[in-house]
Amino acid sequence: MSNTYFQFKQFRVEQERCAMKVGTDGVLLGAWANVASASRILDIGTGTGLVSLMLAQRQPAAQITAIEIDEAAALQAQENFQASPWSNRLKCQAISLQDFKKEKHLPYDLIVSNPPYFNNSLKNPDKQRTQARHTDTLSYDELMQAASLLDNDGIFALVLPAQAQKEIEAIAQKAKLHCCLLTEVLPKVESAPKRVLIEFRKQPTSTPVTNQLTIEIERHVYTPEFKKLTDAFYLEK
Repeated sequence: MSNTYFQFKQFRVEQERCAMKVGTDGVLLGAWANVASASRILDIGTGTGLVSLMLAQRQPAAQITAIEIDEAAALQAQENFQASPWSNRLKCQAISLQDFKKEKHLPYDLIVSNPPYFNNSLKNPDKQRTQARHTDTLSYDELMQAASLLDNDGIFALVLPAQAQKEIEAIAQKAKLHCCLLTEVLPKVESAPKRVLIEFRKQPTSTPVTNQLTIEIERHVYTPEFKKLTDAFYLEK
């Protein structure tokens, strides 16, 4: 049985009412996304609120809005926000991206998402967990249309399965977004990439940057680069 909470250095994530628990994907995105110029951030499909909390810790100037279609998860995320040191800069709405886009919003400097990733696969009988993991409730096409909420100099940062990279890049191109940074995430040394972290912008760069991040040397022995990336968050083991 999963823990009902996950303790980080500066905050705790309660997760007993969330279908998708704290995982490496969210931690990677929260630690990796470029927050240098971000004062308004949107987190799409926040789940427990993990990524928003990490971004609030990293960027003291940011006001962060998180949206989550599952009402139980949205309530839990809001409670996690209220219990954090940054409660005055974090808010969560129980709303779909499709409905959120219908409202009027000032442009965002940074949009982040750790989106559903099972597409056309056998569904879990647990409806809440199924919704959190399948793209049926939020397709990649719909996700990338969130670019309309982005400032002209803004960033759209995602963590995705490696096999979804080409699909998302093609969709992004239709949305007039340009891949500026791609980090391939390898579970272990010499293994194939399992995840990709992708940064899109409306403004193209002359040369997109591609690099790699390896998580483990062996089981529970983490690489120096992964430890450096996540050091501000994980408690010492």
